[in-house]
Amino acid sequence: MSGSYDRAMHSAPVQPNRRELTVSALSLLALAGLGPVAPALAQTPERIVVAGGVVTEVIYALGLQERIVGIDSTSQFPAEALKDKANVGYVRALSAEGVLSLKPTLIMLIDGAGPPDAVSLLTESGVRIARIGDGLTPEGVASKIAAIGTAIGAAAPAERLAEQTKARFEELANLRAGIAKKKRVLFLLSLQNGRALVGGRNSSADAIISLAGGINVADAIEGYKPMTDEAIAAAASEMVLMMRNSSAHNTTPDELFAMPSFSQTPAAKEKRLVHMDGLYLLGFGPRTPMAARDLMASIYPEAAIPPLKTAAAP
Repeated sequence: MSGSYDRAMHSAPVQPNRRELTVSALSLLALAGLGPVAPALAQTPERIVVAGGVVTEVIYALGLQERIVGIDSTSQFPAEALKDKANVGYVRALSAEGVLSLKPTLIMLIDGAGPPDAVSLLTESGVRIARIGDGLTPEGVASKIAAIGTAIGAAAPAERLAEQTKARFEELANLRAGIAKKKRVLFLLSLQNGRALVGGRNSSADAIISLAGGINVADAIEGYKPMTDEAIAAAASEMVLMMRNSSAHNTTPDELFAMPSFSQTPAAKEKRLVHMDGLYLLGFGPRTPMAARDLMASIYPEAAIPPLKTAAAP
């Protein structure tokens, strides 16, 4: 989970990535004792290892991707990131050995990166670590962008990107203000053995539905939790939202609304199931205003929601 996106994905089964780095325990001990060679490393160009897809996205948006030597498996935008950079594993299951084998001068960790033992080893290595907070509000996204820029010595361009993102959120708010009657949306993370795992209040799914002008029908649940069949039927969702899975089967409208609990919802009448890219939808970075606008257009197709004019700004 790139922070917010990562937290959602953490609730679903995680598949190992074949490109993850592995280094022996002896290598870790050698890498952790970087004291004698630190001056030499300090003279080389900055080498950044990122754990958090949104952090990678912001650094690429700033045009400073050449500084990145390693990323985590949630760094899925832009697409070339996972192709061009070494992969240190899933953001919540990092390998300290893999991270340190890249000889980083800066390690950037989004909220929730782990496990704690690996983070402790990284801290003890003496490599500089920047911890990036993961906000789910327009203000939080702008602060996140600014913090990333400050950590990599690009405060001024990051502030410009933050201001552009704020302008897009403001335009989004104007579109949201034009919605006369809000519709009810259920975010469905996964179906496991017939059990629905949904996004409740204080989740990234809840935040993006709110930004898009919808009502999260699972707000009686905290975070990402299972929802009973009875609760799903009673929630009366008018649209179901899921993340698009590029590597596995995506639940189809026919499959979903054939289930007894979903067949009783208003969404079943027109089989209103929408899939969106996970990081785009739940990453809460520079693209979030556009993602919320696209979601708004899906929730309210009759309103002909226009694209954000500010999205074209350089």
